[in-house]
Amino acid sequence: MNRFAIHKDPLALAIAVLLAGAAIAPQAHAAAEEAAANAAANAEVTEVVVFGRGETRQVTQLTASDLAQVAPGTSPIKAIEKLPGVNFQSADPYGAYEWSTRIVVRGFNQNQMGFTLDGVPLGDMSYANHNGLHISRAILSENIGRVVLSQGTGALGTASTSNLGGTIQFYSDDPRDEFGVDLHGATGSDEAQRVYARLDSGETASGARAFLSIATQETDKWKGAGTQEQEYANVKIVQPIGEAELSAYYSYSDRAEIDYQDMSHEMIGRLGQDWDNYFPDYARAVAAAQGNFTGDVETLDDAYWNASGLREDNLAYVSLDTPMGEIASLSTTVYLHTNEGMGLWGTPYVPTPDGAPLSVRTTEYEIDRMGVVNSVQFDLDAHTVTATLWYEDNDFNQARRFYGEPSLERPTRDFTEFQDNPFFTQWEYDFTTETLQFSLQDAWQINEDLRIEAGFKSVRVDVEADTVTGANKTGSISTEETFLPQVGFVYSVSEQHEIFGDVSRNVRALIGSATGTSPFSATQEGFEQIRSRIEPEMATTYELGWRFFVADVEGVVTAYYVDFEDRLLAIQQGSAIIGNFNALANVGTVETTGIEAGINWQLNDYITWFNSASYNKSTYEDDFTSGSDTVGVAGKTVTDAPEWLFNSELAMEMEQFFGKVHYKFTDERYYTYLNEGSVDGFSMLNVALGYRLGNMGWLKSLTAQIDVTNVLEEDYISTVGSGGFVNADPNGTAQTLLPGAPRQWFFTLKAAL
Repeated sequence: MNRFAIHKDPLALAIAVLLAGAAIAPQAHAAAEEAAANAAANAEVTEVVVFGRGETRQVTQLTASDLAQVAPGTSPIKAIEKLPGVNFQSADPYGAYEWSTRIVVRGFNQNQMGFTLDGVPLGDMSYANHNGLHISRAILSENIGRVVLSQGTGALGTASTSNLGGTIQFYSDDPRDEFGVDLHGATGSDEAQRVYARLDSGETASGARAFLSIATQETDKWKGAGTQEQEYANVKIVQPIGEAELSAYYSYSDRAEIDYQDMSHEMIGRLGQDWDNYFPDYARAVAAAQGNFTGDVETLDDAYWNASGLREDNLAYVSLDTPMGEIASLSTTVYLHTNEGMGLWGTPYVPTPDGAPLSVRTTEYEIDRMGVVNSVQFDLDAHTVTATLWYEDNDFNQARRFYGEPSLERPTRDFTEFQDNPFFTQWEYDFTTETLQFSLQDAWQINEDLRIEAGFKSVRVDVEADTVTGANKTGSISTEETFLPQVGFVYSVSEQHEIFGDVSRNVRALIGSATGTSPFSATQEGFEQIRSRIEPEMATTYELGWRFFVADVEGVVTAYYVDFEDRLLAIQQGSAIIGNFNALANVGTVETTGIEAGINWQLNDYITWFNSASYNKSTYEDDFTSGSDTVGVAGKTVTDAPEWLFNSELAMEMEQFFGKVHYKFTDERYYTYLNEGSVDGFSMLNVALGYRLGNMGWLKSLTAQIDVTNVLEEDYISTVGSGGFVNADPNGTAQTLLPGAPRQWFFTLKAAL
């Protein structure tokens, strides 16, 4: 495919950055030696799940050693699915297919959480992203050093305006002290192929270290026809400058995913779980668009000609960490992100003029954002005071266009390529979003056993919209909250036990987008009605927990309560492919209570047993009005928020053999607000086994690994809400479900040079 030929400009930029880092001149051998010692110490840590000892909040961390044993190409976010309180779903075995990827923690979905990479904001990780990118495009999973999940209350200075709920902070691996080359090759089910390579420069004369990493990945879909492909490049440089440290990072990603068809219960019963879109049978798609159905097809929406998602991203940052005298330190990060995206659907609802009875409908995205995150910390005896200032300017263009298929006999457009020459632009908007967030926190170590953290943040987000074409929505909206407090404590009862608790208040800023839960996603009339009275979503979270570290057992138990106010509801009007604007309104309060627990038991020198269990009850507290009808949702369970989650993982780590057996249970989930439409709970078993063959000739540390997902061949629904949530689905016809992948296997060889 031409689109996946080598991209010379990003690769050349990556190599140039790498060489520039190696040529940096300042000498700082003492600082470099200290950094190397710290890196070596970190490399010796074998613990894979860390329960946040000493934190005032519920915090759980995964280390690189755990991430190293996931199936090749697995999204970094999928790796945290075993942690307490996490409901992660995806229709593919990698957890990387973005149309289907969903994460829900304590009743909040990913659009209501915060995500960062090395402190750089990734936005709300929505599919139609307006202010960031998915972590699967920001960094290769092999290059992640650790992942930190805050289930309820994120760190106060986190650069996010969407974290009503928790935060997920990803941290990249540092370049290594020694020169080296890593090579990984993988193959597996559905013609899956993946190649990964990483070159580490080692420490140069100036103390600089750098790595360049590239990867390509391609797999057929597990049902239907088409491929899902991605190319990546990651570069990172670390340069000591006296007592300071300069870091630079660049990531390039080019992704093309042929989509799976959204299903309904009725469709699954009539057409089977393996049903998909018509591609590559163009003649059948044309006939269906003319109303001539074959087989068990009955409606236009049973299948479309084809569908895909395309994304191309460049993300870069430069960060400086420097001491300021004996009591202060400063951290400054400047970042840039550009994105070009396109979601394509072969729609039978809009024919091509003088051509086929279908066309290619797109939603198009262009993001150009830049920002800076500044943090200064003062160590004042028993007090550690931290102030953080984040500013971002984001220009976002979004459009809905239609491209023609002139022939009745053969298609002329490739769904893995960006399209040109549209015959109609339905709408196009330019959004400019300015974000300013300030936070201040004092961590007071009252005595050896008790620490209290207290602070607040202030948020202001201004959105300006300009109508290029389509319904007029030119105007502005703002979100301003000057005082969002956060208070927490941690008390060491003994060396083995500690209790912690916190309370925090957060806001999800109103967003500039023509889709999703944005005021600009409403009709023109609806926008005029709500623009002056719509309120941003707010949440207050309370946590109380206990951590224990007794001999070979450590764990955490946390109870929580969340008061979620001014919930925004965007109701899809008609089939998603038709592309009608949403009906949007504030619809009241959600109340959440729950308890979650995690335990890690080192059974012996070789075997670790990890378990997590969660009970969560998220309920709507108020009915809402839809048109002239009152929808009686008070007391109903929040959509896509299972009450029970359970994970159990047995891990073995020997000198040569290693492996994992992971069991996961997900409870029933609702996709209708009235709770009469749901998908059954399901169990999932995944297995990974590996063997370290050692050195073989010029290959060092040769390792073989096999991964098998869905070992028991469970038939289940992974994603709910792919086509939006609905009030009710009495006939089971809401197309908003995606079946999960059947059993898949992958074989990987890893080696160093």
